[in-house]
Amino acid sequence: MTKSNSARISLLTIAFAAVAATSASAIECNEDFQIVAGHPISTPYCRDNNLAAVARKYGYKVSDSTIRNNPSRKAEICRFIGNDIRVQTACEEVLPGARDTR
Repeated sequence: MTKSNSARISLLTIAFAAVAATSASAIECNEDFQIVAGHPISTPYCRDNNLAAVARKYGYKVSDSTIRNNPSRKAEICRFIGNDIRVQTACEEVLPGARDTR
């Protein structure tokens, strides 16, 4: 393999990695649902983003990534706003039995 072929392969690898990173960060959410090929699919990523958005409406200063990466903070917020129907699905993950009606 020549040096020019190696350079081309390296550039292509970098280009594919850049495209993959761009498409990964371009996740489209509609509340709890990720839009995939025009169809809504409930995903933990979008549920956590929605929880953070609702928490901010209640006055909490919390980022989407904090909710995704800090289960303690997520549980704390769910204890206060988990009864809000917009976040019940996301809060079930950290507060098991929250919707148990027994």
